[in-house]
Amino acid sequence: MEPLLLTDIEAAIRSSWDADTTTPVHRPRWNPGNPARDQCGVTAMVVNDLLGGELIRGEVLVDGERVDYHWWNRLGMGIEIDLTREQFEEHEKVSGGVVIERPAEIVRLREEYELLRDRVLERLRGRIRVPAQRTAD
Repeated sequence: MEPLLLTDIEAAIRSSWDADTTTPVHRPRWNPGNPARDQCGVTAMVVNDLLGGELIRGEVLVDGERVDYHWWNRLGMGIEIDLTREQFEEHEKVSGGVVIERPAEIVRLREEYELLRDRVLERLRGRIRVPAQRTAD
């Protein structure tokens, strides 16, 4: 079996995004021209499934006011992975970043997370040992 590279994981995730994996309130505005938009939470969880590490949450600011949160990952030795950073427009700034404990059970965006996870695992099939699921089905 060939080694799995971060580029393989990134490609599997990016090719798995669509309107159905984004935050439901933003689903009508999902645009394939900016497929990372509103995918950060579910993406960070899937990266955490595959690579472990910590979940990081920062604030999205517009004119200094928080308008949303942004999620990404931190691996060992402080290496940060943010596969959805390009979603933001120039006037949106991500600030801070605190470690967030992974929820024991995913409630918010559970369906979107499971859909993205399943698509990514299917694309990586044969390349990895499938990790144990972290949520009850």
